[in-house]
Amino acid sequence: MTEQGLASALEAVLMVVDAPASLDELAAAVDAPPVLVRKALEELRADYDGERGGRRRGFELRHVGGGWRIASRAEHADAVSALVLQGQTARLSQAALETLAIVAYRQPVSRARIGAIRGVNADGVVRTLVARGLIAEVGTDHETSASLFGTTPAFLERLGVDSLEELPALSPLLPGIENLHDFLDEA
Repeated sequence: MTEQGLASALEAVLMVVDAPASLDELAAAVDAPPVLVRKALEELRADYDGERGGRRRGFELRHVGGGWRIASRAEHADAVSALVLQGQTARLSQAALETLAIVAYRQPVSRARIGAIRGVNADGVVRTLVARGLIAEVGTDHETSASLFGTTPAFLERLGVDSLEELPALSPLLPGIENLHDFLDEA
């Protein structure tokens, strides 16, 4: 396959994936070595960004959530939202945002632990976040047999980050949080 053919095949695959595709998945789909696929992806990214003398596109090639995907540029969010949402709101409630933050920073975490931290029952909010694909069951607590939850690649993708390590540290945002883990362990 030529370089042009490889780039075209990758574009076709990236246009239909519904979640970020890993380098290995893309390489298997286009039947090419991962090293050539990575090179082609970087060239596509540069083309979309207008780095090769062309115009900057309204979409970009992103590496998020552990994989690659084509997405609209952030500066066009209003136009895209106007078409996609058409008056609907897909925002999370304050309770859902709080719960999502707890799961992101304390995972794996049980419903009971989330409820203890928030001070209210978290069952309904957890079900909502699971249904939206932002968190998922990732295991079972060996002592209590409770389900443990963690964030999903869709969560990372929505935030526009590649890993949880890119989340901001809590300490600068919450003065006096230095002993939070001790406090939570006592709760």
